[in-house]
Amino acid sequence: MLDPYLFTSTLLTLFVILDPPGLLPVFLGLTRGMSRRERNRSALGASMVAFGVIGLFAIFGRFILDYLHITIEALQVSGGFLLLLVAMQLLTGAGESEVNPSGTNIAIVPLGIPLLAGPGSIVAMMLAVQQARPAGLWGFATVGLALVAALALVWVFLRFAGAIRRVLHHSGTILLTRVAGMLLAAIAVQMLADGVLTFLRQV
Repeated sequence: MLDPYLFTSTLLTLFVILDPPGLLPVFLGLTRGMSRRERNRSALGASMVAFGVIGLFAIFGRFILDYLHITIEALQVSGGFLLLLVAMQLLTGAGESEVNPSGTNIAIVPLGIPLLAGPGSIVAMMLAVQQARPAGLWGFATVGLALVAALALVWVFLRFAGAIRRVLHHSGTILLTRVAGMLLAAIAVQMLADGVLTFLRQV
């Protein structure tokens, strides 16, 4: 059976890391000169690119770690630091830009990679797969479903970015981004603590 706790925790973690509310200003800036149809195509394309990249690391990430002799605990600690840096950026508003990279497909760069399929989401997905391993096929299916649900929510936010922005206004979007930063900081600290405690038990 699907594990409700694993599904919920994975979905919430990915949602906070992907931060759809925080992507709204960037997405609207990058698609400023596009028609509604082109904007919708970019939203779908970015979600599909992110799904492919994150899914690829979810499947083959373990083999890469084994080849490089990296433990999951080391990945937890480094991932915790990484997520903490991302959380600080969300809380302070650093990195918010509306520069339109003319001549490039924004669905791939920068929306798909690295804004969605960035180091934070990749690490979180690999750790979720590790947690699902004892449950076997159902555990992997649960994590995969959570990834699909998270990116579906991202697509909904981007698809209706214009309408959401009109409802939330600029101040509401900033507020949601800051709340997401606080939640992500808590997730990062928990990830760091789990990795350090596991290290200490093995000493």
